[in-house]
Amino acid sequence: MTKPIDSPIKAPMFNNFLLLLTAAIWGFAFVAQRVGMEHVGPFLFNGVRFALGGISLLPVFFITGGKSSALDSSSLTAGALAGILLFGGASLQQIGIQYTTAGKAGFITGLYVVLVPLLGSFLGTQSGKYRWIGAFSTAIGLYLLSVNTEFSVNLGDFLVFLSAFFFACHVLYLAKVSPLQNPILLSILQYLMVSFCSTLFAFHAERIQFHPLYSAWLPILYGGIFSVGIAYSLQVIAQKKAHPTHAAILLSMEGLFAAVGGALFLGERLTVRETFGAFLMLSGMVISQWREENKKKS
Repeated sequence: MTKPIDSPIKAPMFNNFLLLLTAAIWGFAFVAQRVGMEHVGPFLFNGVRFALGGISLLPVFFITGGKSSALDSSSLTAGALAGILLFGGASLQQIGIQYTTAGKAGFITGLYVVLVPLLGSFLGTQSGKYRWIGAFSTAIGLYLLSVNTEFSVNLGDFLVFLSAFFFACHVLYLAKVSPLQNPILLSILQYLMVSFCSTLFAFHAERIQFHPLYSAWLPILYGGIFSVGIAYSLQVIAQKKAHPTHAAILLSMEGLFAAVGGALFLGERLTVRETFGAFLMLSGMVISQWREENKKKS
């Protein structure tokens, strides 16, 4: 039997590639999310895009040998809990992005790179000292990026900051349940849960009209197929083998891609202070990854 990609050399490299690809898709999704907010409300936007993402994976599930019998109480519970955590993070982020730039939202969302080892330590997950050094370097960078010289934070930055707590819990929860579940089924279930919760809130808090949805079809399509259907699924697959803190560090690279996307498509620019903060964030990520790879080689 041919051995799967689980060798000590290929598996980490392949997982790193999947996580970085996920970060790139998510980073550019901040542009789509900003554009989408010009037409529809945050809950309706998330309700439609997560439904689209979940439905788009159904053919993949059956093509890869998935069976309806796999839908049991364990998978339903895992999907529901993951979806609730993802709903909290996605909702706060989508609301907050209306009041800040795509680039800043991307970097602030990366705060979960600090929260994952902090929360993980209380749950018994060990993180090496170099991961902590990288995480706190990232925290300093996030401070410079989001807190101005008057020590105030705007509403958008604060809401995105809160979303990072939910994303950190989501990363840790996936690290726990992903090895025990079919990753495609887990993805579908959590997306449908996010869509269900978002749609309920949309009917309560927003006006539901077809024409604004039609006007936002391109950002919704990107947000549904790429950001949800593809990227979150790559995250689930990669986290079957990746350490949760290491995964969070790689995924937080979405801030860099968000800044690039904001500059290219929205004309956004970071100040000198914000740029230095972004540099500290990226430096912390590189330090953590470089030390990890060196320890594996030694």
